[in-house]
Amino acid sequence: MAAVPEERLDVLNAAGEKTGVSKPRSEVHRDGDYHRAVHVWIYSESTGELLLQRRADCKDSWPGQWDISSAGHISAGDSSLFSAQRELEEELGIKLPVDAFELLFVFLQECVINNGTYTNNEYNDVYLVTTLTPIPLEAFTLQESEVSAVRYMRCDEYKSCLAKESEEYVPYDVNGKYGQLFNIIEERYKDNTQSRSLTLQKQINRYAPIHLEPDLTTLSEGDREALGYILKAAIVIDDIFYEQVWNSNRMLRDWLKGHSESSALDKLKWAYYSINKSPWSCLDENKAFLSTADSAVKLLTDATKPVSGWKGVEYRAAFPLDKPPGANFYPPDMDKMEFELWKSSLSDKEQKDATGFFTIIKRLDSLSSPSLTQSDGSDQIKTSDDLFIVPYSKEYISSLEKAAELLEKASACSDSPSLKTLLRTKANAFLSNDYYESDIAWMELNSNLDVTIGPYETYEDGLFSYKATFEAFIGIRDNTATSQVKLFGDQLQDLERNLPMDNVFKSDSVSAAPIRVINLLYNSGDVKGPQTIAFNLPNDERIVNERGTSMVMLKNISEAKFKHILKPIADACIREEQKEYVDFEPYYTHIVCHECCHGIGPHSITLPSGKKSTVRLELQEFHSALEEAKADIVGLWALNFLIKKGLLPKSLSQSMYVSFLAGCFRSIRFGLEEAHGKGQALQFNWLYDKGAFVLHSDGKFSVDFTKVEDAVESLSREILTIQAKGNKPSAQSLLQSRATLTQPLRVALEKIEHMQVPVDIAPNFGTANKLLGKV
Repeated sequence: MAAVPEERLDVLNAAGEKTGVSKPRSEVHRDGDYHRAVHVWIYSESTGELLLQRRADCKDSWPGQWDISSAGHISAGDSSLFSAQRELEEELGIKLPVDAFELLFVFLQECVINNGTYTNNEYNDVYLVTTLTPIPLEAFTLQESEVSAVRYMRCDEYKSCLAKESEEYVPYDVNGKYGQLFNIIEERYKDNTQSRSLTLQKQINRYAPIHLEPDLTTLSEGDREALGYILKAAIVIDDIFYEQVWNSNRMLRDWLKGHSESSALDKLKWAYYSINKSPWSCLDENKAFLSTADSAVKLLTDATKPVSGWKGVEYRAAFPLDKPPGANFYPPDMDKMEFELWKSSLSDKEQKDATGFFTIIKRLDSLSSPSLTQSDGSDQIKTSDDLFIVPYSKEYISSLEKAAELLEKASACSDSPSLKTLLRTKANAFLSNDYYESDIAWMELNSNLDVTIGPYETYEDGLFSYKATFEAFIGIRDNTATSQVKLFGDQLQDLERNLPMDNVFKSDSVSAAPIRVINLLYNSGDVKGPQTIAFNLPNDERIVNERGTSMVMLKNISEAKFKHILKPIADACIREEQKEYVDFEPYYTHIVCHECCHGIGPHSITLPSGKKSTVRLELQEFHSALEEAKADIVGLWALNFLIKKGLLPKSLSQSMYVSFLAGCFRSIRFGLEEAHGKGQALQFNWLYDKGAFVLHSDGKFSVDFTKVEDAVESLSREILTIQAKGNKPSAQSLLQSRATLTQPLRVALEKIEHMQVPVDIAPNFGTANKLLGKV
C-alpha cells in the first residue's frame, strides 16, 4: 500500500501572514516555522462545562493529556473555518455548519518540547461552539489515532487545574492571552440583567426619536400607486443588507424580534439591535453589545450518530466579538495578504471583478451557500485558487428577483417618464449585475417622487472599501429648495480649476453635479446607526469621469439634527460671543457644499509609475475616512471661494466656521471607527494645532477668524495631494497621527455627555408605515 503523503502546512511570517510557501508538517516543527492551527471548544450553557478530549498515547506532542475539545493544523490551502469543521468531524464525529463556530481570539503559542526536537510556533484560531445542553458522550465517534476519551468539565475546575500546571492537562497560561477563553465565558453568563438593561437603555437614549410625515400632495395618482411597490422593494433591500453585514445576521434579527416581548431586557436588545442592524454598536467603535449567548438557537438532528431519547444538537448561531472587517463580502478567515497573493494570480479582467463593487469573494470549501451548491457555475468567475468570485446577481438572486418584480410593477404604475426609466433599468440591473444604465437614469431622475435604490456605499468593507452595500432612500422632492442650491453645481468646474493643489492633478472635465433636495419618507438597507443627511452618487469612477455625480439632500433630516443635536452642542461647547453664529443656514449650506466637493478633486489618477488607477483602489481601507475629510474641508474652502466671488453672502464668512466647529463635535461622537467620525477628528485636530480653533479656560471653544482660512487651505492641499498621488502610506500616517481622540476633543465630549445631548436621531416613518399597512 502506498504511503500517505505527509500533511503540508502554509508557512507564515512572524506577523501570521501567509508567505506563499508550504512545507511538510515535520519540517515545519523541525525548523520552527510559524504556521496556523484551529482550537475548537464545545461549551454547554446549561451546565457551564467545557468538553475535553484525551489525546491519544501515540501523539508526537502531549500524548495522553487532556486537551481542547478538538484541534488540528490548517493544511496548506485550507481555510480556518473549514479546518475547524473538519477536525471536529474527524476527531469527534460531529458535523456542524459554519454558523456554529464563534472565533473568540487568535493565540500565538511559542514553545519547544520533546527535548528540543519539536518547535511549535503556532497561530491558533480559537473557536467556541455553544450548545444548550451537553452532547451525550455516546453520541461521539472518536478517532482512535487522535483521541482516546472525552469528558465534560466545569470551566472553573478546568481553569484551576491549568493554573496549578497539572501534568494531566496540556499546558495553557490562564493568566496570559489564553485566559480570555475563561474570562469571556464567565462574563457572558454571569447574572447581570439589571446592569445590561441600564447600559442598553443609555445607549438607546443617545438617539432622539423623530417622526417623518412628509406631504404627499405633490404626487400624481400613478406615482402614489408606484410608491407602495417601491416601499415593498425597499424592505427586500433591507434583507440583503442584513445578509451583507454578517452571514447569520438575518437569523439573529428574526430571533431577537420574535423574543422581544419575553422580558424587558429582550425588548431593549431588539430596540438597540434595530438601530444598529447588527450586534455591534455603531457609536461605540463597533463594540459588541450582544454575545452569542443572546443569539438564535438551531437544532441539528443528524450532527452526530443517533442516541436513543436525544433529539440532537441544539446550538447558538455564533457571531464574533469583533465585527468582521470584511463583513460578509469575503471569507471571515481571509486576510489581506491572502487576498493580494490570490489577486496577483488572476487575469486583468478577473482582478477587476475581484475588486469590483458588485461581487463577493468565497472559498471553494464554503458549502453553506445555496447560490454555490445549486448553480451550474456559469455565472461564477472561477480562478485557479481556493478563492473565487460570485456576482451579487447570483449571491442574492432570490431577493433581487423579488425586488426587480416590485420595481417593474412600480414602473408600470408611475406617471413620471424619468421615474419609470429608473425603476425599469434598476430592475434590470438587479438581475444583470450591470448598474451603469440604471445609475445614469438615477442621475437624470426628475420626479416629485425621488428614489435611490441599489448597491452604493462601501463603508462596510473594512478590508478594502471595494464592496457596495444595498440601500434605499425614498423621498418627496422639495422643488423650491432644489432650485436654491443649483449654484453649487454650476460652479464645480471653477472650483476644480482653483483647488489648492498642483495644477497637474486637476481635471478639466468636471461636470456640474445636479442637486436634488428631498424630504425623506423612508429608508432601508445601509442606514444603520447615525442617519445620513446627504449623499453623493454614484461611486462608479466610469460615471464620475463621464458625467460627474448627483447629490441628494435630506432636508427634513438636516433640520431634525440641527434642532435636536447641533444647537444643544453649541450651547455646551461654543463661547457665548460666537454662539449666535451657529445657524441652520450655514450648517445646511456646508452640507450642500460637502456633497458637491465629493465630485471634485482626484478620482481616477495616474501613479508615478505611469499606471492608471483610482484613489479608492490605491488608498483602500483609508479611502473612506480621507474622502469624507476632503469633502468637509474642501467644502469650507469652496464656501470661502464663492463668498469672495460674491456668489454667496458675506454673512456666511464667520458663521460657517463656527457652525462647522460645533458640527465637528457632533460627528466625532459617531466614533473613530466610522469614516465620518474619523475624518472629522482629523480636521478638528489639524485646525486646532494651527490655532484656528481655540480652547478657553472655561472649557468652551471659539474660532480664530485670522487663522482659520489658511488652516483650511493647508489641510485641503494635504489631503488632495495624498489622493492625487495615491499615496497610501501618507494617508495612513495622516489618519493615525491626527484622527485621534485628543484632550481638547475629550473636553468637548465630556461637556456634551454631561448635558446628555443626543448623538443622533432615530426616525419613525409614520407616513410610510401607514402606506405599507394599506398595500
